[in-house]
Amino acid sequence: MEESSARRRRLALLTLCVTMFMSMLDNVIVNNALPRIGQELDAGISGLQWVAEGYSLVYAAFVLTGGALGDRYGRTRVFRLGLALFTVGSALAALADTIGVLVGARMLQGVGAALLTPGSLALLRHVFTDEQERAKAIATWSGVSALGLSVGPVVGGPMVEHLGWASVFWINVPIGVAGLLLAARVLPDIPPRARRIDLGGLALSATGLGLLVYALIEGPSRGWTDARVLGCGAAAAVLLIAFLLLELRLAEPMLELRLFRDGMLGGALLSGFMVSFGMFGALFFLPLMMQGTLGWSPAAAGYAGLPMTAMLVLAAPLSGRLTARHGPRPPLVLGLVLCAAGLGGLSLYGDHAHYLEYLWTLFAMGLGMGLTFTPVSIGVMQRVAPAQTGMASAAINTLRELGGVLGIAVLGAVLTGRLTDSLTGALHRLGVPPDAVGPIADAPTGAVHGGGAAAAALPGPLQEAVDGAFIDGIHLAVRCGAVALAVTAVLVAILLGRARPIAPPEAVRPRPAEPAEARSA
Repeated sequence: MEESSARRRRLALLTLCVTMFMSMLDNVIVNNALPRIGQELDAGISGLQWVAEGYSLVYAAFVLTGGALGDRYGRTRVFRLGLALFTVGSALAALADTIGVLVGARMLQGVGAALLTPGSLALLRHVFTDEQERAKAIATWSGVSALGLSVGPVVGGPMVEHLGWASVFWINVPIGVAGLLLAARVLPDIPPRARRIDLGGLALSATGLGLLVYALIEGPSRGWTDARVLGCGAAAAVLLIAFLLLELRLAEPMLELRLFRDGMLGGALLSGFMVSFGMFGALFFLPLMMQGTLGWSPAAAGYAGLPMTAMLVLAAPLSGRLTARHGPRPPLVLGLVLCAAGLGGLSLYGDHAHYLEYLWTLFAMGLGMGLTFTPVSIGVMQRVAPAQTGMASAAINTLRELGGVLGIAVLGAVLTGRLTDSLTGALHRLGVPPDAVGPIADAPTGAVHGGGAAAAALPGPLQEAVDGAFIDGIHLAVRCGAVALAVTAVLVAILLGRARPIAPPEAVRPRPAEPAEARSA
């Protein structure tokens, strides 16, 4: 009987790890396909940003609601629904023939991922009741999640080159179907509990985030003083502030902001957010640089990420042992420092640099990412009460996804702004009219060159100007990301150094429900 129970736990862990791997993989596997998508679907940099952001934005906006729905209707049931939606969205993305359809399918994938990921960690805690087994299971789950982020570019490149860009979405379909079959057999049915769904918080956060990302993506092309960009930015600020104020008043909020009162929780959540901010931005733009500026094939650009993947695989179990022995502070701070060093190091190399010259930056970023994933999950889950595991899991994933969304949007705005400024000056010196800057600036995505008469290669001087401006933009973007990560390392060291060694702290224990009169007021 015990052997059968252990086998069932292993299968449950396998199911949760595989589905989490798939949802994390989809954050980045599409990146190496972006130049080919830009070429075949005639999309510029802003269109490709929406292909990446459509998934992450919806994921970040709905994952907290996914945790609440899991509590109310049953975590296993909502997990299976999310996996089904993710699988359907993947198939629709693979069949998309316009950039609009592709973005819509990516958003459906995001809804599915938002429903399945909060329940994943909560189910893990329910399946593994022994503390030692649970810690190992969480470390495995976290390592697999991080592996999905690092493996994506490696497997995505060869798939795009040999099977076409749609293959990065088709790969999810058999995995999703297998996951659904396994989930029906091995995952336990956790009874639902009465919980209020924070529809107001969902509406405010989703709309506010959407408007913010729109303003950041469209700002460089439309101009930061454009009425639509300014209006969206101002509306986003108002809506997000209203969301925070609402969450502070509710008895069962979508996001428990009181988590951040505890130094351990605040530092861990901030680490997850900022690692995604820096790394997602880098992983989005590096394939564009390698394929659009350096002229690498999709497969070569994918294989270039192998050192990062190897270091992440080695670092994930190491971080688990470091966390168990010394707590989450050392691996988190060291991981952030390494990510900052690797990201900043990329700005030292131009379009004539050899791969071996900047190889060390990939090692540093892979090791840094691997060191941060496990201590974030363990640090948070050890500090919250059992009733809050679903919400805490959703908070981890929300902030990671939100970090990725803002990383691509903010660093993308920095890159696009610098690229446009540099290219405008260079083209002016070549006698090119200003109204030609926009189309020429999309050259690194493959929308201008890479195939067909409309996509013919640019003349030599123009191509050199585009490549130089794009590298200039990349350098400024990665420097900004590196500075942000370095500052975060200092803040996390301070926050975790002041954290009280108790779990869970009083500040994050469930508060008693408010009287009905107070809620109605």
